[in-house]
Amino acid sequence: MKRNTFFGFVTPSLIVMVGLMVLPLLASLVLGLHRITIRNLRAPAWIGLQNYEDVLSDPRFWDSLEFTLIFIAVTVPIRMLLGLAFALLLDQIVKWRGFFIAGSLMPFVLTPVVGTLIFRDLFDIGGPLSYVLNELFNFRMIWNTVNVRVLIIIHSLWVSTPFAMIVFFAGLQTLPKERLEAARVDGASWLKQLRHIAIPHLYSLFVFVALISTMDSYRVLDSVLVLTRQNPQIDARTVMYYSFLTAVEFRRWGKANAMSIITVVGIFIVLIPFLIMTYRDQLQED
Repeated sequence: MKRNTFFGFVTPSLIVMVGLMVLPLLASLVLGLHRITIRNLRAPAWIGLQNYEDVLSDPRFWDSLEFTLIFIAVTVPIRMLLGLAFALLLDQIVKWRGFFIAGSLMPFVLTPVVGTLIFRDLFDIGGPLSYVLNELFNFRMIWNTVNVRVLIIIHSLWVSTPFAMIVFFAGLQTLPKERLEAARVDGASWLKQLRHIAIPHLYSLFVFVALISTMDSYRVLDSVLVLTRQNPQIDARTVMYYSFLTAVEFRRWGKANAMSIITVVGIFIVLIPFLIMTYRDQLQED
């Protein structure tokens, strides 16, 4: 491909990326160096790195970061395992495959806030799942910190697992049938076929799904906002939710921008292992 042709294809995307990503990031970086409140909105006070020091010395920020990392560590592996399991099930089902895919994608395509409201109503007083839990297990749903954190994790799995399922299912369709037939002839069980043929074939997709899932989990906000009902007594803050509270309720816009920059850096640090794995795989393919 000629250089002019290459830049002709790439330039529109670069313009969009600069306009939607780089410029807001630079603006956030500059605003994070000022003290901005409703009183000095038109003339922010330059304070240097004071906002970053406030964020790093804020125990509530570290509490939100701790819950965010726990959320990532729990949801990402389970999401990938469930996605692989459902993909294997889809690979065996032919007759009802379209119906199953359409049904599983419903929470994925719903507006996040609307989907979370529907999910919350299932467990709320008078909700069907709340009634079932009370009748079968004598468990009354109480909206406290532990229960809300568990519901945030369950909601994330409910919404995001279909993405992993579709990706793995698409990968299974590219699996050479000759390998599976040869393995069957050699007497390999289904588990051995899965372990030695299917999973290695899907390795690059595992890295891809882990990368996307980690980014999505790090910036979770909508479900926390709805399920906590912004109740200060429920300690289920994530980094993005605490940034929202800092900007909207506390009106510390400079600190919120500093927190956003720290969040971007944190996402990059979390993604470094996946980026290294992707780079090494690319070198091996070359």
